Amino acid sequence: MAQGRSVMAGKLPMRVKLLAGFGSVAFGVKDNGFSFFLLIFYNQVLGMDAGLVSLALLIALLVDALVDPLLGNLSDRTYTRWGRRLPWLYAAPVPLAVLWVMLWSPPGGAAPSFAGLVGIAVAVRLLLSACEVPSIALVPELTADYDERTTLFRYRFLSGWIGGLGMMVLAYTVFMPGAQGMLSLEGYQAFGIFGAVLMAVSVIGSAAGLHPLVARLPARKPPPFTFKGAFAEIAEAFSERAFLVFAAGGLAAYVAQGMTFSISNYLNLFVWQLTQGQLVAYPLMLLASVVLMFVIVGPMHRRLGKAGSAALSALGAALIGIIPYGLLLAGIWPQPGTLASTAGFYGFALFANALGVVSLVSATSMMAEIVEAFEERTDRRAEGSFFAGGWLVQKCATGAGIFVTGQIIGFAGLAANSAPGAVPQDVIVRLVLTYGAAALALAGTSAFFLARFPISRAEHEARLERLAHRRGPDPLGEAARADPEGHSIGA
Repeated sequence: MAQGRSVMAGKLPMRVKLLAGFGSVAFGVKDNGFSFFLLIFYNQVLGMDAGLVSLALLIALLVDALVDPLLGNLSDRTYTRWGRRLPWLYAAPVPLAVLWVMLWSPPGGAAPSFAGLVGIAVAVRLLLSACEVPSIALVPELTADYDERTTLFRYRFLSGWIGGLGMMVLAYTVFMPGAQGMLSLEGYQAFGIFGAVLMAVSVIGSAAGLHPLVARLPARKPPPFTFKGAFAEIAEAFSERAFLVFAAGGLAAYVAQGMTFSISNYLNLFVWQLTQGQLVAYPLMLLASVVLMFVIVGPMHRRLGKAGSAALSALGAALIGIIPYGLLLAGIWPQPGTLASTAGFYGFALFANALGVVSLVSATSMMAEIVEAFEERTDRRAEGSFFAGGWLVQKCATGAGIFVTGQIIGFAGLAANSAPGAVPQDVIVRLVLTYGAAALALAGTSAFFLARFPISRAEHEARLERLAHRRGPDPLGEAARADPEGHSIGA
C-alpha cells in the first residue's frame, strides 16, 4: 500500500469532479430539510411554538458546531490503509439515515418535547458532520490548483443544491400535494424516508468511487489522541489570520443564508401568496440560479479573485433580493398571487440567489488555501480541522439565522395556522421591513471581511513552490503516484 499525499496534478478528470460532488447531495438533503421545512413542520403541522422550535434548532446547531472541530481533528488523525477520510464516510451514513427518518416521523405523530427535539436534531447534525467534514476535506487532498479547487467546490455546491431542490420538488409534487400541501403529516413522513435513502447512497457512493485515489496510508502517523493535544492543535489552526478573516465574513454570510432559507416559506405563502402550482416552480428557479452560478463563478474568480468575488456577490445578492419587497411596500408591484407578481419575484430571486451562492462558493474555496498557509507555518496539514472550523462558523451562523427568523415571525405577529391572503397588512409590513433590514446589514458585514481575505492567487502559487522545495524529491517516484487510470498524482 503506497503512502503519501494523493494530490492530482493538472486538470481533474470529469469522473473525479462528479464523484466529489455527489457526496454533497446528503448535505443538500439535510440543509433543505432543516432550512425550508423543519420549522414550518414543527410549528404549523405539529403545533409547536415557532420561537421554541427555532431555539431548539439553534441549541442543536451550537452543540454540533462545538463538536465539529473535534471531528475534524479526529479525521486528520485517522491513520488507516484507506487514508484519513474514507473510514468516516463508510461508517456514518447508515445511522444518519435512520435518525433522519425519526426526525420526520415523531412517535405517535405528535410534537416531541423541547428536549426531545434538541436531542434528535443534535444526533442528526453530528452524523451529518461525520460525513461532510471528511468529504469536503478531500478537496485539498485531491488537488492543489487554485482554479481546480474552485471547480470541485462548484460541483459540490451544484450537487448539493440538486439534492436539496430535488427533495423540494418531490415535496411539492409527490409527498405534499393537494389541498393540505405543506401541512400534511403523512407527506413529511414520506419526505423523511426518501431523503434518508438518498443521503446514504450519496455518501457511500462518492466514497467508493474516490476510494482508488485516496485509499492510502497518510505520509505521517499522528501521535495518540488526547483531548489536551486535540484542543491545542485546533486552537493553533484557528489562530491562522486568514481563517479568522474568513470566519468573520462567513459568519455574517451564513446567518443571512440561514435566515433567508428558513423564512422563505413564510414569505412565499404569506407575502407573495404563491399557489401550490406556483410553488412547484420555486425550486426550479433556484436550480436555474445555481446553474447560473456554475457558469459565472469561474470568470469572476479569474477577474476579481476569490475574495473580490465573494464580497461583491454578497452585496449584490442582498440588494437585488430586497427590490421586490420595496416595490411591493411602495404600491408599485402587481397583486401578490398573480402570474405577473410571481414571475417578477422569481426573476429577481434568480439573480439574487445566483450571486448569493457565488459568494458562498468563493468563501468556501478560499478555505482550501488556508491549508497550505498553515502547513508552511507549522509543517502540518489540518484539512479536517479547518473545514470543521468552517462548519462551526456555518452551523453557528445558520442556527442564528433560523433563530432570527423565529424572532422576526414573533415580532411581526404572524399567528400559527395563518391563512395566506388573510394576514393583516401591518403584520406583512413588519415582516418585510425587519427581514430587509437584517439582510442588508448582514450582507454589508460579510462583504467587509471577505474582501480582506489575505491569500491571493499569486501568493498561493508562490507558497506551493516554497512547500515543494521544502519537501524535496518525492521518494515514492512517479510510478507510485499514478491512479489506476494513469493520471499523475503529485504534491
